[in-house]
Amino acid sequence: MSISTNFPAGTRQERPEQSSIGQRLLSAKKAYTTRFLADALEADASGYRLLSGPDVIPVPGDIVLARVERIGQLPRLESPVSRRQALFVGDEVLVAYANRYAPDQVLAEVPDSLGPCHLIAAGGLAGMVTVSHGAVGRPTQLAPVGLLASSQGRLNLKEFAPCALDPDAEPRVRPHVVAVLGTSMNSGKSTAAACLIRGLTSAGLRVAAGKITGTGAGGDPRLFHDAGAVKVLDFTDYGYPTTFRVATTELGSLAASMVNALAAQGPEVIVVEIADGVYQGETRHLLNTGVLHTLVDSVLFAAADALGACAGVELLRAAGHAPAAVSGMLTVSPLAAAEAAAELDVPVLGTYELTRAETAMRFLAPAPQ
Repeated sequence: MSISTNFPAGTRQERPEQSSIGQRLLSAKKAYTTRFLADALEADASGYRLLSGPDVIPVPGDIVLARVERIGQLPRLESPVSRRQALFVGDEVLVAYANRYAPDQVLAEVPDSLGPCHLIAAGGLAGMVTVSHGAVGRPTQLAPVGLLASSQGRLNLKEFAPCALDPDAEPRVRPHVVAVLGTSMNSGKSTAAACLIRGLTSAGLRVAAGKITGTGAGGDPRLFHDAGAVKVLDFTDYGYPTTFRVATTELGSLAASMVNALAAQGPEVIVVEIADGVYQGETRHLLNTGVLHTLVDSVLFAAADALGACAGVELLRAAGHAPAAVSGMLTVSPLAAAEAAAELDVPVLGTYELTRAETAMRFLAPAPQ
């Protein structure tokens, strides 16, 4: 791998021959975001170092060995196989630094030192919480021990990721692609995507699925597998702990790279989810660039309420993405669904209606103009 061999002047290295770092790394609790590192450690845990000191400044994707100092809002850590591991004070964990944007949870950023920080997502992310939702308690506190490194330099998630980003990726010959977007987090996007995957699979089609943006966690990709997708990828497969504050051009390359990789598996349909809501920064930038216009053939929009459904459809049309249907959390309420249906000229479909083959096949029709 190509890694800088220049350590900052103030960096301390804990050498493997001076302590049993390999055993310490093997004993630490790993996370969903560090699952590929976990595989590498199981194969060979030798040759790793830990970097610390005042001149060590983490960046997104850097891997940190940290000690749990206080249990707070997140008392469990999602394991590489998505088991919810209970955390105890004194546990050592291998997690990744990241920025996070989650309106129902927190706003968090990568700190500028290896000082005390927080567990900002149960999927295995470290950062500093700067803003919290009113219903969220104090964060679980971590004390970083050091950044993971080899003899050549610090190690990032991208060094272990099975998929590589092609910065010049352009859409290739591909099957029909359905994008699922929504009004906000928890508007029902992932469940709607899974139900659509199930419906298309029930129609006898091979379906692949991807999650292009979001916060690293195993629930959604595993849900897509359970729904019948023959291949599932998410941004963590490319070494991104989250996609918050990733440059727009890089996100475009990620989207194209993922769709190309999924298309290589020979599916007849690809379903991709774009996280958060249409007002969120990265999502809005993706909508307003040409990338999605060249990648996506039809859109399913998930909304939390009738007003959000109407505003979202209008915004998507203004960006050149006419939704084929609306679904999501609003359909849990027959009254809210009826309100939306009375105002919209696109179908409002119950989330679990999407599991029906005849309903799912509507999304393969030409997009409305």
